Amino acid sequence: MPKVLFLVLCFIGLLSSNLCCGHASNGRGDQPLAQINIYETSLALDTSVHIHASPQVLGLQGEDTEWVHVAISNHKFTSNDWIGVFSPAKFDSSTCWPPKYPNKDISPYLCSSPIKYTHMSNYPEYTKSGNVIVKLQIINQRADVSFALFSGSLDQPVLLGVSNPVAFVNPKAPVYPRLALGKSWDEMTVTWTSGYNINEAVPFIEWSSKGIPARRSPAGTITFNRNSMCGDPARSVGWRDPGFFHTSFLKELWPNREYTYRLGHDLVNGSTIWSKNYTFVSSPFPGQDSLQRVIIFGDMGKGERDGSNEYNDYQPGSLNTTDQLINDLKNIDIVFHIGDITYSNGYISQWDQFTAQVEPVASKVPYMIASGNHERDWPDTGSFYAREDSGGECGVPAETMFYFPAENRAKFWYSADYGMFRFCVADSEHDWREGTEQYKFIEHCLATVDRKTQPWLIFIAHRVLGYSSNDWYGKEGTFEEPMGRESLQKLWQKYKVDIAFYGHVHNYERTCPIYQSQCVNGEKDHYSGTFQGTIHVVVGGAGSHLSPFSSLTPKWSLVQDYDYGFVKLTASDHSNLLFEYKKSSNGQVHDSFKISRDYRDVLACTHDSCEPTTSAS
Repeated sequence: MPKVLFLVLCFIGLLSSNLCCGHASNGRGDQPLAQINIYETSLALDTSVHIHASPQVLGLQGEDTEWVHVAISNHKFTSNDWIGVFSPAKFDSSTCWPPKYPNKDISPYLCSSPIKYTHMSNYPEYTKSGNVIVKLQIINQRADVSFALFSGSLDQPVLLGVSNPVAFVNPKAPVYPRLALGKSWDEMTVTWTSGYNINEAVPFIEWSSKGIPARRSPAGTITFNRNSMCGDPARSVGWRDPGFFHTSFLKELWPNREYTYRLGHDLVNGSTIWSKNYTFVSSPFPGQDSLQRVIIFGDMGKGERDGSNEYNDYQPGSLNTTDQLINDLKNIDIVFHIGDITYSNGYISQWDQFTAQVEPVASKVPYMIASGNHERDWPDTGSFYAREDSGGECGVPAETMFYFPAENRAKFWYSADYGMFRFCVADSEHDWREGTEQYKFIEHCLATVDRKTQPWLIFIAHRVLGYSSNDWYGKEGTFEEPMGRESLQKLWQKYKVDIAFYGHVHNYERTCPIYQSQCVNGEKDHYSGTFQGTIHVVVGGAGSHLSPFSSLTPKWSLVQDYDYGFVKLTASDHSNLLFEYKKSSNGQVHDSFKISRDYRDVLACTHDSCEPTTSAS
């Protein structure tokens, strides 16, 4: 492709800005399971290889996560050996679909990816003697599990032996609840996963509060299948039965009240299956003057606490971010994960593992998500970007497994009211430009908030539709997603958006209050009085590999951090907002500022924030 044409395509946005600068090659490279060429597996089963997993029955005390000891003995060991974790435990070619495979004249021996893997070179005792006990963390994913030892590289796997299966005592049990705001302030939704279809059990939530009798709310059941996927690997080696997803709407909640709930399934035999008990605090009334604390981050992905999938560089950031939230959960009211959620990229098993990872948070406070390129993008599916970043998922798992209060779940934009906050969540994987359906939604969301009662107006999108001095944006010379802010900046200014947040770029950056690429306020730590311009924040460093900054630092870039972290907003009242950027490694505040603004300051006009006036009497 001629260089000039290539740059033109980048500029007009027909291709992702990632492509323009070589960021993230094929959309699947970030997923470690994609490195396994499972179709090329050959068999060399050896009776001298012994693999035994224990305990064989998991979850006897109601656990949905357990550590399994895998004892391996292989006198022909090599430094290239590795072990894959397969679920279901039977993983031969009988499950292959569809019947066509790259570069093969006959059907492959294996055609389903493991749910995770680890190199035996990580265990010195194995590389010395061929004998080792490997500890691996297993979650309940509705099927039994086996452990397979391979020699050879990930490109040319050679299957040596398979362990006995292990399984949870109730693999279909309800697990991993995730809360989300409903469409009304006094509503909380609970979504969870189980192995029960509606012909097997009736799902519901039992919930109560002190002084209020326990009640039950019904739950709807949905799922998706292989044909729902748009391409490979989601339709092929990455496919795994996702189970069933149940959502219940808990309505007419009292504001700021603690509720206890548990997941239930009434089986057709008359018995009932229960989860453990969970608690949450209901939302404040819109405009309520109380302490309200919001967490915002993007691009976290999932990590493995047992160190498996070691080519995945999400462990340090992702797990550290998760753990910081868990440790400070009593001081958190709501979480926004603004796109690039799991980086499953077509390997469906990873969604279960992510929901298990965030369960301590998502079961306690609303866990609101936004759509990112790794959830949605796939050619010819209506995505704004014709990339393969979703690995064939084309948004289906994210839109099915998590609730969000959108009018149309396939159009991933919505508004959310929480006390003194209004959040306008955009979908950067659909067209946002002036005249589009999403643009009309964004303006309506910004225009309909009563700033007297909800003074803190927040805009959220995955891609940087505002400002970023990231390396690839710098090379494009735009310091934004192509076409990002051209249509939107007049809306942010007109409706006086306090802060706009973005992910996609895996670092932290804060701008000055800015309008049309110019700083409109010279302060750095405290902003008071009349609104001048929106502060733009990139907070995409929650777990994914970090993104370098441009060698050129624009004047509007106040703070940059090449590290993992997240943002916490604390509204103490209608006039004061505290912003803190915290490191995932230790939870310490690395950057902060305050906004002090009364309602009269919101009414005051500044450049392009008020309609033209007339002197007519």
